[in-house]
Amino acid sequence: MRIWLAVGIAFVTSLALHSAPAGAVGVAAPEEVPAGPADGPKFSPPAEGDIPNSPLGDMIRLGRDIFVDTQTHAKGYVGNGLNCVNCHLDAGRLANSGPLWAAYVAYPAFRTKNNKVNSYAERLEGCFRFSMNGRMPPSDSDIVVALTSYSYWLATGAPTGAQLAGRGYPDVAKPPLAPDVQRGRVVYAERCALCHGVNGQGTKVANKYAFPPLWGMDSYNFGAGMHRVNTAAAFIKANMPLGQANSLSDQQAWDVAAFMDSRERPPDPRRKSATVAKGTAP
Repeated sequence: MRIWLAVGIAFVTSLALHSAPAGAVGVAAPEEVPAGPADGPKFSPPAEGDIPNSPLGDMIRLGRDIFVDTQTHAKGYVGNGLNCVNCHLDAGRLANSGPLWAAYVAYPAFRTKNNKVNSYAERLEGCFRFSMNGRMPPSDSDIVVALTSYSYWLATGAPTGAQLAGRGYPDVAKPPLAPDVQRGRVVYAERCALCHGVNGQGTKVANKYAFPPLWGMDSYNFGAGMHRVNTAAAFIKANMPLGQANSLSDQQAWDVAAFMDSRERPPDPRRKSATVAKGTAP
């Protein structure tokens, strides 16, 4: 199983899903911009070959390149080993994998993460800070303009403000048992370790991550949306193992997400005194 991570999702205060037995973990509150409804309008983005040959097209292509290979094209703003495409598969095109076309038409939106209405550019900037464990590029930088242009183009023909089917990651039903780290450890070993490594540190080819790290200092930090167990479970259920979407049970998805998010990773940068953090977010 590989988890591709990138334009990150909001972190809010954790809540308990059930009365937690030993090994169980807390589950965060719902996103302020929820997953798209299954019965919402369907949308398909334009083909990559349809990017225009124009100055705008050049900026769209730059945005695509940044999204797919953030390590090369925006390295100065990235503090870990991830690329945007790690969490948003098929270059941000795939439904139920946080597609850019659905996110673009959902903004501006109020976010509890910073308690204000955010523009799409602000949303992108936050991804660099939390999911990429880096620093926020200025809103007028070529990086943000290019990523916005790419998202805008992918959303060509999509109705603004629509609750599009396939937006975000589809919610996973609460499991019969509270998410459990020890059960998740077994799921990880059986279904995820082949790609992501026994210790979750990812797999490199020619010194680049072919499969991203799921924890450790090269992964997302505690402020990232993927550190929300319900968000991670939703992504895993809909997309992992790669090429085997929806092959895990709901319980397995929740358990392996709990295990993954119980591991050490960089701290939330909003906590000035924090160092390396371990365990579920407070």
